[in-house]
Amino acid sequence: MEVMHERVAGLDVHKATIVACVRIQSGRQVKRECRTFSTTTDDLQALLRWLTEQRCSHVAMEATGVYWIPVWKILSDGDFDLVVANAAHVKNVPGRKTDLNDAMWLADLMACGLVNASFVPEEPLQDLRSLMRSRKQLGREQTRHVQRIHKALIEANIRLDQVLSDIMGASGRRIIEAMIAGVRDPDRLAALASKQVKATAQELRDALHGRLTDHHRFLLKLHLGQYDALEAAIRDIDVEVDAQITRLDQQLNAAGRGAKAVPFRDLIKLLCTVPGVSVLAAIMILAEIGRDMSRFPTAGHLISWTGLCPGQHESAGKRKSTRLRKGNPWLKVTMVQCGWAAKRKKDSYYRAQFFRIQSRRGPQKAICAVSASILTAVYHILKDGTEHRDLGADYFKRRSAEAQTKRLVAQLSKLGYEVKLQPAAQAA
Repeated sequence: MEVMHERVAGLDVHKATIVACVRIQSGRQVKRECRTFSTTTDDLQALLRWLTEQRCSHVAMEATGVYWIPVWKILSDGDFDLVVANAAHVKNVPGRKTDLNDAMWLADLMACGLVNASFVPEEPLQDLRSLMRSRKQLGREQTRHVQRIHKALIEANIRLDQVLSDIMGASGRRIIEAMIAGVRDPDRLAALASKQVKATAQELRDALHGRLTDHHRFLLKLHLGQYDALEAAIRDIDVEVDAQITRLDQQLNAAGRGAKAVPFRDLIKLLCTVPGVSVLAAIMILAEIGRDMSRFPTAGHLISWTGLCPGQHESAGKRKSTRLRKGNPWLKVTMVQCGWAAKRKKDSYYRAQFFRIQSRRGPQKAICAVSASILTAVYHILKDGTEHRDLGADYFKRRSAEAQTKRLVAQLSKLGYEVKLQPAAQAA
């Protein structure tokens, strides 16, 4: 196989150690030298010096959990191309797997140009990504505590969820805090509900009449306190995210990248013009993919990287499972949430697209298609710096008459009718 890089290195990264293999090609002769380093800062700097002395042009390593991140940050100061590879794409031959063999295998693949580099954003963008992912995790923890509050209420036979759409809303909070304070009278608890609640006074009293014990009050107080602590942590993250976006815009101005470089805050406003994309979702999208779309040749590449396109599995002429392929789980979840929000917006292309696909393929495939369409719009907005233009709910009806005719005939044929088309008589 043709060798594209003569002096390369492969790194097998672990929690406590790194096995490094330098591969040097001289004519037909191949020389390899392997060393083991610890993951302390001093040893990583020693690894950097050794790779520099060996005059490596390319260094490849696997994305192993989070252990590759400190290695990347230190080795990125070196005068060589640093590549992080997807571990699933560079698997070694089964039965011949050792740390040393893995490092040599990575070096061989890198020398032949067979390692596809994973997308690693700049350090400021990595910080924003870490903040947004932490915020997402804290939000999930909040949801779990709401579920535990709901469980404690059910055990006490208090059906608060049947009369309130959100038990953590203003009315729900007042009622739960009164329960914690020791109020058990259903009439007093029902009087705390807002006048905007649709349930009647009798329905409220019936739902709040239960057997609340001190044990239930203790659990409610515990989980409500945890919920509030997480809410405070999310507010702190929001403040830090806002400061980080300001720093990113300041760095952009200091770099003087010209008029084409759109500040982060302006990009957030542009993304919010897409139906279903909120400010929080826009920040999450930018944290995951950044503002530079040149790393994705087409919108299809971005959709594939996210994991919103069906996989390909064909053998002996038969197509097997085409479930969604693996991709960026954080961005995929965000885009699906945006898809459900866009589906609820009236007179939009995405709502029409959802119902059109749902009738044939079901809601799950329909929402994935809508999410992919939104991500396509996001790609072009970030690439061109333009606002979103909705195609309209009547987009499919405005297509060519021939396409509509074929679709309607196919639908009638599925219903068991034989269709013969005949042009309508022209009015005199």
